Amino acid sequence: MNSEFLPPVAEQLFRDIQKAFLETSQIPDDLLIALKFVFGPCALQALDLVDQRSVTCVLSPSGRKAFQVIGGSGRCYTCFSSCHYCPCPAFAYTVLRRNEGPLCKHILAVYLSQAMGVTQQESVSDQHMSTLLSGTSAL
Repeated sequence: MNSEFLPPVAEQLFRDIQKAFLETSQIPDDLLIALKFVFGPCALQALDLVDQRSVTCVLSPSGRKAFQVIGGSGRCYTCFSSCHYCPCPAFAYTVLRRNEGPLCKHILAVYLSQAMGVTQQESVSDQHMSTLLSGTSAL
């Protein structure tokens, strides 16, 4: 998990979630409370996206990787955990403009689905990945 943009407490929280989920297939209440404390209101929304299996890791033969997250409205967002970016309005306003949180629910869902090992996988051609990265197409 590439979380170099997150504070150490968040990185540790993801490691703890990963360990607990591997052992019990659940996230214990204390970690859910910590998740809400660290990430605020988007934590529950992100967990809902993970429960709905809304996160897909898109891989190309050249090794490029992006994440497609189907938001609550049904819109597909192409997110990049490697550079900590999501094109959603909440990321632009809450994270970039107002600096009120480290990430939006879509990127948090990416980190959580990876920690829990429930990320869907999709292989695409390099040409399709180029189109996806240019922002002109969604899966």
